Amino acid sequence: MGTKYSPLSFPVFSSLFLILLATTSSITQAIKVVHGFSSIEEATVHDIQLAFKQNQLTSRKLVEFYLKQISRLNPVLKGVLEVNPDALYQADKADHERKLKAPGSLSPLHGIPILLKDNIATKDKLNTTAGSYALLGSVVPRDAGVVTKLRKAGAIILGKATLSEWCHFRTFESPNGWSARGGQGKSPYTMGDPCGSSSGPAISVAANMAAVSLGTETDASILCPSSYNLVVGIKPTVGLTSRAGVISVSPRQDSVGPICRTVADAVYVLDAIVGIDHYDNATIEISRHIPKGGYAQFLKADGLRAKRVGIVRDPFYNFGNDTIAAQTVEQHLKTLRKQGTILVDNLEIANIDEIYSPTSGEGTVLATEFKISINAYLDELVTSPVRSLADLIDFNKKNSKLEKLEYGQDQFVKAEATNGIGNAEKAALANLAELTREGFVELMTKNKLDAIVTPGVSVSTILAIGGFPGVIVPAGYDSKGKPFGSCFGGLKGSEPKLIEIAYGFEQATKIRKPPKFIFKGSIASLQS
Repeated sequence: MGTKYSPLSFPVFSSLFLILLATTSSITQAIKVVHGFSSIEEATVHDIQLAFKQNQLTSRKLVEFYLKQISRLNPVLKGVLEVNPDALYQADKADHERKLKAPGSLSPLHGIPILLKDNIATKDKLNTTAGSYALLGSVVPRDAGVVTKLRKAGAIILGKATLSEWCHFRTFESPNGWSARGGQGKSPYTMGDPCGSSSGPAISVAANMAAVSLGTETDASILCPSSYNLVVGIKPTVGLTSRAGVISVSPRQDSVGPICRTVADAVYVLDAIVGIDHYDNATIEISRHIPKGGYAQFLKADGLRAKRVGIVRDPFYNFGNDTIAAQTVEQHLKTLRKQGTILVDNLEIANIDEIYSPTSGEGTVLATEFKISINAYLDELVTSPVRSLADLIDFNKKNSKLEKLEYGQDQFVKAEATNGIGNAEKAALANLAELTREGFVELMTKNKLDAIVTPGVSVSTILAIGGFPGVIVPAGYDSKGKPFGSCFGGLKGSEPKLIEIAYGFEQATKIRKPPKFIFKGSIASLQS
C-alpha cells in the first residue's frame, strides 16, 4: 500500500540527523576493488559501463563489491532479504558476452546488478514472499513481466530487497520497513524510519548495496522511501510497466518502477521494463504513451527551460516551524526559475479535502481489490502452502510469534470480508474518478501545466487514485537532518516531460550524498 502518515500532514520533516563524516579508510578501501577504478561507491550506470568498456571493471568484481557491502551493512540496515546464489554466475556470463561483443551486450543494463522488491516474482533460486513466512518455498509459474524484460536487457538479478510486509496491507499498525522475514529496515541516514513499502530497494541503493533497484507503488510506496533515503524514484503511469507476476494490492493503482541514485539510472531501468506484456492487459493500451526511441533521450541538462510547473501551497507547503526545510524549498523554487521554469504559484485544488478524506472511497476499493488480486496470485502458484487470503489469515494465527501478530492483521480481515465489486465499490470508484477529474486533471489542463512540484510525498494519493506518474529527486534535509525529496507529478503518459524536469532539477542542485559509516569489526554504524 504505502506508508503510515496522514496525507494532509507533511510526512517528511521529522526524525534525527546522524549523517557525519566517516573515518579514513573503511569505505574507501572497500571500494578499491579494481586497479584504476576506485569509485564503485555511488558509481552510475554510465560510469560502470564506461569502466567495462575500458577494461577497468568486470561484472564479477562489481557483484563481489555489492556482496561485500551487503555482508557489512545489511546486518544493521536490513535492506536485502536474499542474495541470488547465481549472481556471480550471471556476472561471469555477462563478462563473457561483453568479451564476445554478443548481441545485447551494449544495453545500458547489461552486466548491472539489480535488487528486486520481494513482491516481484523470479523463476529461479530466489523466494518471492512479500516478506512473509507464509509464502516461503512457494514456486512461481514464471518470471514477473518486468523481470523477463530485465533479463533480456542483460541485467544481473542480485537478489530480493526487503519491504513493509505484504506491501503494508496486512495492517497499518506495523512499522514502515518491517516484515517477518526481513526484520526492521532502517534508513542509512537516520537509522530510523525508512518509509515503505518499497523500503528495501531504497535503503539498498542509498547505502550502495546495489547499483539499481526495482520497487512497486500503490500509494507512496516508491516515492516515500526514495524521499526518506535521498534517492530517485519513478512511479510510472499505471500500466506503463507490467504488474504480471507481482504480488499486488490493486491493479488499478499499482505500478512497478525504479529506485536508483540518479535520474539517469532510473530512466535506464525504466526504458528496460516498459512495454506490452500479454499477461497484463493494461500494458497494451498504455504502451501508446511510450515515446519512439525510449526515455533516455529526455535526459536533457536544459530540461527545465520553458516548462510550466504548478505550485499548490495548501496543503503541500506547510512546514510548521521547520524554517530550514522551508528555506531549502524556496531556494529550489528560485533555482527552477533561474533555469527557465515558468512557475505558476498559489494554485488550488478545489476538492483537496475530499480527496484526502477517509470517505473518498480509496480504502473501500483497495480492500476489495486486494482480496481479488491476492487470491488470483496465490491460485496461480505452482506450489504453495497457502492458496487464499483466508489461508494467509489462518497461517498468521497459527504462527503468531513468527509473524508478530501483535501488530495485527486488520486489513487482511477487512479485505476477506469483501465480496467483489458491488454497489458500494462501484460508487467509490465513481467518486474517485470524479475527484480526479474535477481536481488534479482540471488543475493541470486549466493552467496548461507540464507538472506540479511538491516537497516530500504528500501528493502521492492524488497521483495514486488517478494512476498518474511521479518522479522524486533528492532535495535536502529538514531541521532535524532527515532527508526529503522534491516530487514532480503529471498526467498519464507525461513521463518525458517529468524526466526532463527531474533531470534538470537534479543537475542544477546535485543534492545526493551517500551516507557515511564507521566499522567496528564487521558491523556498520553511523558515527555520532
